[in-house]
Amino acid sequence: MTKDNLTLPVPEGLAESAALIGSPTDSLSDDQARDFILAQIEQADVDDKNVVVVIPDGTRSGPHALMIQSAYDALEDRAKSITILIALGTHAAMEEAAIEKLLGVGSGELKTRFPKAEILNHDWQNPDAIASLGTVPAEEIERLTQGLLTDRAMDVQINKLVAEADVNLVIGPIFPHEVVGMSGGNKYFFPGCSVHDVIDISHWVGALITASDIIGTLGITPVRQLINTSSDMIPGEKLAITYVATTGDDDSITLHSVAFGTTESAWAANAEIAHQTHIRWLDAPYKRIVSKVPEMYEDLWTGAKGVYKMEPVCADGGEIIVYAPHITEISEMHPGIGKIGYHCIDYFIKQWDKFKDHPWGEIAHSTHVRGLGEYDAETGEETLRINVTLASQVPPEVCEAYNLGYANPDELDWDALQADEDTLIVEHAGEILHRLKE
Repeated sequence: MTKDNLTLPVPEGLAESAALIGSPTDSLSDDQARDFILAQIEQADVDDKNVVVVIPDGTRSGPHALMIQSAYDALEDRAKSITILIALGTHAAMEEAAIEKLLGVGSGELKTRFPKAEILNHDWQNPDAIASLGTVPAEEIERLTQGLLTDRAMDVQINKLVAEADVNLVIGPIFPHEVVGMSGGNKYFFPGCSVHDVIDISHWVGALITASDIIGTLGITPVRQLINTSSDMIPGEKLAITYVATTGDDDSITLHSVAFGTTESAWAANAEIAHQTHIRWLDAPYKRIVSKVPEMYEDLWTGAKGVYKMEPVCADGGEIIVYAPHITEISEMHPGIGKIGYHCIDYFIKQWDKFKDHPWGEIAHSTHVRGLGEYDAETGEETLRINVTLASQVPPEVCEAYNLGYANPDELDWDALQADEDTLIVEHAGEILHRLKE
C-alpha cells in the first residue's frame, strides 16, 4: 500500500476557515506578520485563561522570535498565566543560551522580554511531568492506519501543562516531513509534547509506508490521522499560528505566509503553501548528493534530514554524503540506535521477532536514514538502494558499526565535486524536499 491509497484529502473548507496572510510568492515584512498576529489574537478567547504557548526547538529554521514575541505581546495583559513550552519531542533539552538565541534575546534578557511567562523544555524523561489522556483501542488504530497496524492499542500521554491548559497556542513552521507528510499543527503535541507510545506507533506506521513515499504528502496521512485522533483528547482549546519561511544559502529568511486558526485549519492553510515553497522538482536523479547540513542539527538523529529530503532524487546505487563537520555523535538521546544500526524496513520486518521489543521510534528512524532496500532472510544479505556516507567528527569505526559509510570532512575535494555534473551540492540541507518530476 502506498501513500496514494492511504491518505485522505484535506477536508473541504478546512484551510479556508483559517485566517491567512501571504502566499508562496510573497515576502512578508516583520510589521505585516506582527500586525496580523496581534489582530488575530485580539479576537481569541484568552482573557483570564491559562495559556500554554507550544513552540519549536532549535532544529527548525524560521522567524520564530518574531512570531513568539508577537504572540506573547498580544497575550501578556489578557491571559491569567503564560507558559512557553518547547516541544522537544525526544530531542535534548535546550540550554538557556540556546533558548535566548531561539527567542531572539540577549544574554540574561528572557525575563525582561517575557516577564509574565515561564519558559520550559518539554520534560519528556520525567514521568511526573506527563499526563495520561486515555487509550486509542486497537480496533481504531487498525481503522486509522487502514490495516497497516493491528492488535496494538495506543496509550495517549502528553505533557501535564498541555493537558491542564485552558488554551494551547501552537506556534511553528511547516515543512515536508518524513513521517507525517507535512509537519506542523497537531504534530507539536504529538510527538512534540508527548512520550514514547504515540511517538513509537506513529513513527512505525510512517516507516511501514516508507519515508521516501510519505515525505511531502499533502493530505491527512495515516500518521496525521493518529496524531489528530490523539490531539482530540486534549481538553483545552487548540489554536495555532503557522508560518512558511525559506532560508537562503546566506542564511537569510524569507517569510511567505502566516496563518491563524485551530491547529488543524492553520496547518491546512499553510501546508498547501509549504508544499509549493519547500519542494524542488528535478528532471533527473544524481549519482552523488552532498547534503551540507546546518549547525542547528547537533547530531545525526536530527541531521539525518539531510538524507530524507534528498533520497528521492538519488540514483539507484548512488550516494548521499551528509557533510556535517560539527557533528560529533550519532545520538546522545537515543543510544539504542547503536544496538540496531541503520537498515532498510525489510531488514526489520523479516526479523521482527528479534526486533519487536526495541523502541519502534528508533527502528523507524533507522529505516528513514537508510532508505529503500531488500533483505534476504535465508542468506542474511541486505541490498540497499543507495549508500549513505557521514562526513563528520564521528570516526570511521563508529560509522561502520552503524552500517554507514565514512568520509573525512577535511578531505572532500570541493572543486572536483562542484565540477562533476553527476553531483548535486545542497546548502542548508534538511528542509527543502527534492523530488523527481516523474
